[in-house]
This record gives sequence, C-alpha cells and structure tokens, in this order.
Amino acid sequence: MGKEILESMDQAIQQDFNSHQRVLSFDEYLDFFSENIKSQCRGSAQYALEMMDFYGKSELPENPSSHSTSGNNQRFKIFDFPVEGVTTQIVGQEWVQNQIYRCLKAFSRQGFNNKLILLHGPNGSAKSSIIHSLMGGLERYSKEADGALYSFNWIFPIERYTKGSLGIHSPSSPQDPFSSFAKLSEDEIAARIPCELKDHPLLLIPQEQRKQILEELLGSKNKELLESLPHYLTHGDLCHRCKQIADAILTTAGGDFRKLLKYIQIERIYLARRYRKGLITIEPQMHVDAQYHQLTYNKNMSSLPASLQNINLFSLTGDLIEGNRGLIEYSDLLKRPIDSFKYLLTACETGSVNIGNSIAYLDSLLLGSTNEIQLDAFKEFPDFTSFKARIDLIRVPYLLSVSREKEIYTPLLTQMAHEKHVTPHVAWSVSLWSVLTRLKKPNNLNYPSHLGTLISNMGPLDKARLYDSGDLPSSLSPEDRKLLKASLKKLKEEYENIPYYEGRIGASAREIKSLLFDSAQNSEYPCLSPLAVLRELEEFVKRTSEYEFLKQEIKDGFHDVVGFIETVRNEYIQKIDQEVKDSIGIYDSAQWEDFLRKYVMQISLVLKKEKIKNPITGKREDPDFTLITEFEKIVEAPESLADRDPFRQNILSQLGAWSLDHPKEKMIYAQVFPEFWKKLEKHYFESQKALLIKMSNSLLAYDTDKDGPDSEGGQLARQTLHNMKSKFGYCQLCAQEVVIFLMRQRY
Repeated sequence: MGKEILESMDQAIQQDFNSHQRVLSFDEYLDFFSENIKSQCRGSAQYALEMMDFYGKSELPENPSSHSTSGNNQRFKIFDFPVEGVTTQIVGQEWVQNQIYRCLKAFSRQGFNNKLILLHGPNGSAKSSIIHSLMGGLERYSKEADGALYSFNWIFPIERYTKGSLGIHSPSSPQDPFSSFAKLSEDEIAARIPCELKDHPLLLIPQEQRKQILEELLGSKNKELLESLPHYLTHGDLCHRCKQIADAILTTAGGDFRKLLKYIQIERIYLARRYRKGLITIEPQMHVDAQYHQLTYNKNMSSLPASLQNINLFSLTGDLIEGNRGLIEYSDLLKRPIDSFKYLLTACETGSVNIGNSIAYLDSLLLGSTNEIQLDAFKEFPDFTSFKARIDLIRVPYLLSVSREKEIYTPLLTQMAHEKHVTPHVAWSVSLWSVLTRLKKPNNLNYPSHLGTLISNMGPLDKARLYDSGDLPSSLSPEDRKLLKASLKKLKEEYENIPYYEGRIGASAREIKSLLFDSAQNSEYPCLSPLAVLRELEEFVKRTSEYEFLKQEIKDGFHDVVGFIETVRNEYIQKIDQEVKDSIGIYDSAQWEDFLRKYVMQISLVLKKEKIKNPITGKREDPDFTLITEFEKIVEAPESLADRDPFRQNILSQLGAWSLDHPKEKMIYAQVFPEFWKKLEKHYFESQKALLIKMSNSLLAYDTDKDGPDSEGGQLARQTLHNMKSKFGYCQLCAQEVVIFLMRQRY
C-alpha cells in the first residue's frame, strides 16, 4: 500500500514539474518567450499589477466611513486571502488598495519603479498586513501559469563533456553532440552557479542585440508594449559575477555566442517570503542591506573550468539581492538612522545600487511602513524634500465604521469560543467603543450656517451611526435629513488634509484584541460577554500614561473615552431589550406594525377630510378617531389643535421621503418610525411590569439543573431562556445573566 502511495505521489510531482516547465534550455525558453511575450516582458510593477487583476476585484457601494470617495469603490480580492503572518483578511482600507494600484500603474507606464511606496498611519492600522497580503498574492501568482517567472543558472558539466586546454568547449574542440547542458543529471554536472540576482534570461543577450530582438518579436502590432518595456529589461545588464563568467566563456569560445548559451540552464523561479526568494522584509536593524564576498574560496568552485578559477568571482548577498524581481518591505523604515537608507535616493532614481566593486541593476518594488510620529519628525529633516520626490505617501488610518471594525474581531472570537462561550454583541461592543474614540468633533465654521448648526449638534454616537450605515438622527425634519445626507461627503473629508486627520488617534485593534483576551480570563463572568468587556474597558481607560488617545481633551462629548463606556452600555441595553422582548413571547410584534399602519391610514383620511367604506356594511364612515386618540396618547403627540395637524402631516411627509429613498423596498413602519415603535413597546411592557418582576425574581432563584418553578413567572422565565438560546445563540448561563441585567437596569 505504501509503495503504491509513493508511486502515485511521484507521478503527480513529476507531472507537475513537467507541466510547469521548471527547467529549459535557452533555445526552449526563446520559443516560450515568443509565445508569451507580454507576460515575459513584465517588470516587477507590471507583474504586481497583473497579479492584483488576476485574482479579481469587486465593486462596493460607497462607504461613508471610507477615507476618500474617489476611486474607492473597488476591493481587490487578493486582500481577502489568508496569508502567513496575517491572521485575518484585510478589513476595509479599499482606498489604500486603490492607491497602491494607482502607483503600480504609474510605474508600469513609465517602465521604472522610481519611488518607494510608504504606508503611514497610526500603530495597528494594518500597514504591514497590507504589504504582507501583497507578498502572499505575489507568492501564489508565481505558481500560476500566468505568473511564470524565469531566471538562469550556469551549468558546467563533468570533464568528458568538455574538451580543450582551458576546460571550456573551444572552437578547435571536436563537434559536441550536446546543444545544451541545461538538462544534464546531477552526476553529470561538475558545478552549478545560479544568478544571485535572479536576472531575467534576456539579460544574457547584449543590450544592442536585445533591443533588436525585442523590436523584431514585438513588431508594429505591439508598439505600445514596446514603448512601455521596463527599463530593467531594455537598459539593464547582468550582475557582476554573471558578466565575468559570460565574458570568460565568450572569449574562450572565440565570440561564439551559441556556445555560451550551452552553459545556460533556464529555471522557473517561485517567490516565497518564508524562504526569502524575491519577497523580503527588512527590519529596522543597523546594518547595510547588501554585501559581497569572494566566491572562489568555496570548495565546490574547484570544479569550475580552469579559466574561471583564475577570475576573482564575488558573490552578492543581502536583502536587496534576495528581493530582486519581487517586493522588498522596509518595516518601520523611519526607525532607522536616515543615513542607513539614503542609498534609496539613487536606487529609486537609477534602478541600480553600488555594492563593493560592482553595480547591481535592480527590478524590485519597494514598500515601507512608518507611524505618524516618526513621519512628522522626518518632515523636519533638512533633506526631506529630496526624499519626498522619491516617496509616494499613502495614508492608512484606523477604520471609522463599526460594522467593518467588527470584521476584525469576529475570527478571533470564533477561535476563543473553543475555550469559553462567546455571547452575542461582543465584537460589536468593542468595535463601537473603538470607533467612538477615533472620531473628531465637526467644526460648524467649515459649513454654511444652517448645515453647520445641524452638524455641530451631532454627538459622537450620531456620527458613528452616520458613518457606519448612513442612519440620520430621528429628531431631524425630512428637509434637514435630506440636507445632512447630501453633505455626507463634505463631512467625511473635513479633516482629510490636515496632519491630525480623523482616524489618526484612537484605540488600536491590537489593544482591543489584548483586551478581549483579558476579558475572557475574567472568572467573574461565566461567558465572554459585553458585560465582561465593559468591565475590562473600565480598567483599561485608567492607563492614561500608556496611551496618547486616553489623554485627549474632551470636546462636547468627543474623545470622552470614559463616557463612551456608558454609551456602549446604553446601546447594549437597547439591543438586549429587543432580544428579550422577542424571546418573552407574550406579545406579537406584528400587532404594533398593524397598529402603525392603521393609524397612518386613518390620519390620511382625516387630513384629506375623506370617509372610508365599511367592508361589511358598504357604508361610508368617518375615520376611527378612537384608534387615532389611543395611538397619539401612547406616542405622546402634541395635544393642542395648532400642533396636531402639523404633527400628522409630518408623519405622511416622512413616509413619502422614505419611499423616495427606498423605491424598491416594502414599507416597514417600524423602520420608518423607530421612535414610535419604541414608545409602543414601552407602553406595553409597562403594563406587563408586574409579570416581568415575577419572571426576574424567578430567574434569581433559577436552578439551571432543573426545569425551574412552575409559577407564572417561572414558566415565563423558562420560555424566555429557551428562546434566547434558540433564536440568538445564548447559552443557559449568559441568557440568564443578560435577562437579569436588563431587568435590573430597565424594569
């Protein structure tokens, strides 16, 4: 059985090896090149650009919390894939994705990566994760047929394949039956020297002839491609070591270029961050990023032909070398002394870097990350202007949407659920608090007078709701709601062009993840619940010496990190109140929807001064004033005659406005008039308060190992807990905890 498995596996690996064309002679590669000219003429920028296109993108509705409105409605699917070192997909940050894509397109058009892309933002805003997602995409793409990359090795066979006094096939040697040594077996190879820069195979062809070949292969049909070929391919040259080897072989062969190509093995290369192949992360260490050392000390080099043994061959090593033809990340770039990366000015401008006694021609994407404090200090540096010309700055702020922030913590909570039950709304509670800490108070002076008044009256919670779902304060008139909605873009962009932009300061997802772990360890709570999170937040906000955002001056409720805990608690009570009401099951919520619908129909008749036809008698009758009076008493409508008609007219206007905004949606009165719905429910539950108290008392004495008491309150408690578990995902313990908490807080 084991032998069959091994044979099957061997066949599969062999088939995969052959199908991917892993090893080719130079002649075979030229044939492949001529059939795949476009994909084989890509520089690193074009390669990354086509990688992003290869995995696709999706169109998103415009998100109010996005950093910018322009070019922000595309999300690249490459950022949805899991990547080693990135625990979850990249949440949000579509603006950043599109800005990176824009930079790659600019590099590709000019055929030259003349800038370093520097992602800047607060700590924990996903800068490194975005770069690592790009690396993961490049690694996957290099394994696809569309993403095939090739470099070359020098192959020197054992002596019986070569003749001549110098050990290299010379013009006077007998005719060699082998046209290429590329596919010799290991026992037939005396030495293999890889191109350390993973240079493109076409660089083996001298520049002048290379240009002619490209023009001939591309022809007039691909004039646009010919004009946008990467500078590295049209003007680059071999690395120093390969150039020495090529010159030595060509000299010995009397200028016969075909004989030089015999020693070339074209090999497909695969990018890999773990193995430092074309994907390199440079930490803010204190040493240079490339070195060279003599190669001839290596005992394996004694197998080289004699003519090469007399040459001082040097090997280039280091991050820049290993990252060539891929992506190099400068993690926390500005933590390094500025002198240690000044070489980037030349590298970006010329595409080459001096290393010892050689010049290395590079074709790498350079991306870096830094936080705002370091960037602010860097801007004060005298040479910042020179650096700015070679840097594309892309801002990566914190998320300002509660629903998007939730997506960060949901996978983490799923993992934690294996150890401790997680109640509903945990991710929501920490997300709401986090977003509230990041919002800035709008300045009414930046808006026209009436709009400025509306905006200045918005609190942090109003702004968070507006950013997240577009919900507007229910107290606004239809005209004001329309005006505020039309001004959403202006509100969002108010702080976009100042150093302390919205989303620069606030709680980081890193701190929140740690807080969730701490909350899960709290033995006071049987489950990981928002109540445990709120308790942990109360301790966290005392650490003012550790976090800058905890020291912010409170401005009309904004930056009030302590007050936001109470805000989250009140919103949480609203959520569980609705869940408990739905779980109690002693009333049908559809009755309130029907009550609202009937009221609207009756006041419409009153305002139009019309009668309604009785479906039973067929007679025309007056509107049902009893129903109207009962409804208006419950919702506390104005009692004076002067205010009553405008109140009713406003209700009909709200219905009309909602219909215009939602032309294809069915009218749900609870959504149009949430304030009425709350008052109707409150009225009903006030009337049932005695029964609710009985239920609460029964829960306090409830034994989870038994069915519970048979009293009216006990039966209601059992029914409520059962529905909490089946409808909303609570367990017995946290359902009981939530109901008792709600009854104490509200009833």
